Amino acid sequence: MANYKVSIDPRDNCISDMVCVSICPDVFEMNPDDNKSQIIEKWRPDPNNIAVGIIPEDLKSCAEDAANACPVQIIHVEPA
Repeated sequence: MANYKVSIDPRDNCISDMVCVSICPDVFEMNPDDNKSQIIEKWRPDPNNIAVGIIPEDLKSCAEDAANACPVQIIHVEPA
């Protein structure tokens, strides 16, 4: 089973509309400090980098749906 890299880049451009969280809550959550989207902690290879995650194949389609729905197009899904 393949893994996929999900990144929110540039994260500063997040407009906090929560579309990614509503479409794919298994991957995305809102950061309580700046109210921008971040990757859920369990998927982050570097716990200090909240904008990059490695997800299993079964979450790829929901992450891609979130990326496609993002109004500022800052979510990227690619093979890890």
